[in-house]
Amino acid sequence: MKSLSLSDQIFLWLEKRQQPMHVGGLHLFSFPEDADANYVTQLAEYMRSFDQPSAPFDKRLKKRFTQYYWEKDKQFDIDHHFRHSALPKPGRIRELLALISVKHGALMDRERPMWESHLIEGVEGRRFAMYYKVHHCMMDGVGAMRMTTKLLSDDPTKTNLPPLWALPDSSKKREVNIGTSTIANSLATLASAAGKQISTIPTLVKEVSHAIDQARNNPDYISAFQAPHSILNNNITGSRRFAAQSYPIERFKRLAKSMDATLNDVVMSVCGSALRNYLISQKSLPTKPLIAMVPMSMRKDDSTSGNQIAMILASLGTHIADPSQRLEIVKNSVKDSKKRYSQMSLEEAINYTALTLAPAGLNMLTGLSNKLQAFNVVISNVPGPKKQLYWNGAKLDGMYPVSIPLDKIALNITLVSYVDQLEFGFTACSRTLPSMQRLLDYVEMGIEELEIAAGTR
Repeated sequence: MKSLSLSDQIFLWLEKRQQPMHVGGLHLFSFPEDADANYVTQLAEYMRSFDQPSAPFDKRLKKRFTQYYWEKDKQFDIDHHFRHSALPKPGRIRELLALISVKHGALMDRERPMWESHLIEGVEGRRFAMYYKVHHCMMDGVGAMRMTTKLLSDDPTKTNLPPLWALPDSSKKREVNIGTSTIANSLATLASAAGKQISTIPTLVKEVSHAIDQARNNPDYISAFQAPHSILNNNITGSRRFAAQSYPIERFKRLAKSMDATLNDVVMSVCGSALRNYLISQKSLPTKPLIAMVPMSMRKDDSTSGNQIAMILASLGTHIADPSQRLEIVKNSVKDSKKRYSQMSLEEAINYTALTLAPAGLNMLTGLSNKLQAFNVVISNVPGPKKQLYWNGAKLDGMYPVSIPLDKIALNITLVSYVDQLEFGFTACSRTLPSMQRLLDYVEMGIEELEIAAGTR
């Protein structure tokens, strides 16, 4: 059995009925040119034949001595994890996104391996979709993207590619049987981890002291106590609304070059514009700027399992109407946050994140610190494949991330780069944020206003 890390277990502690803690992905494919009318049915039969999953898809949770472990599921049932369904006619993207919204709001069974795969036929234009979801305690966004990339091929003629859950296990870590050796290993692991944690204390003390000083004197510094309350930060329910759209990445690159910014700076500024217009439409724009929490990968290997992420806080400049000024605010706050982490080890960065965002975590777990709003929205940018990809001859047209809204954080914006597109996925509580799909139009407006300001339109 393999124990879960502390960061992985947090996603289990946070989970509740209105707050499922799984991430997902929606992949949209075009039929191969020679495919017949029964193509998707045959594909479903092919996928279902892989009824012996590889790690980590063959593992279920086991709790022992207050610690969660992964153990092999000896009663694995492929029909529970793989589902084949069809959209109602006419099979528009609208119906597809509505179906994903429903499926993404459902909790997964902790007695089974915590993943699902849905093959969806009937998408207009000779297309089909695959929707995956996997619990965040199993892998983070970067790990999921790496695993997805291994699933696909840049060769349209390549066949016999397995489904996601049957990819060869690249893990070389040896598992041990439960018993005294497991307890001894657990104690040794805890002792080693404790040593690493203790070694981070001097850096944490230094950085927290610096943070307090910066919060007093630097107007661009973002602390964990500046986020204003907005409708994004009300209680959520278990209902979900998912919206997705592709935008040419070249538009963002031109803006970044002409305005001396990074692509991520431009993305966050555009998101700030979209949120500003959405909140104005709901008559609820705060006078202070919204604060985004931005996951930053600390992964320095090619692994796929577990979570290796720290978080930065950045102002979205939503209190400013001028797009150029908003971008400058975003640039300065992101630069300051990244500088803070640049000289930290992985343990120091993660512990600093946990320490500074402790009020937000306490509120998510207990609801006791309602007035301490560390951030308003999550914005995550995951690098994706740069080549056109295929799966058993079917062309991958788009890949859209489906993520996690949280109590008091009702909207998650995650995007993936794919070939020459940025694929945006907006996941929200549908009851807390009415008409959330308008954000797609507001993103386009945000790009256009920056293009006009930069003279690139």
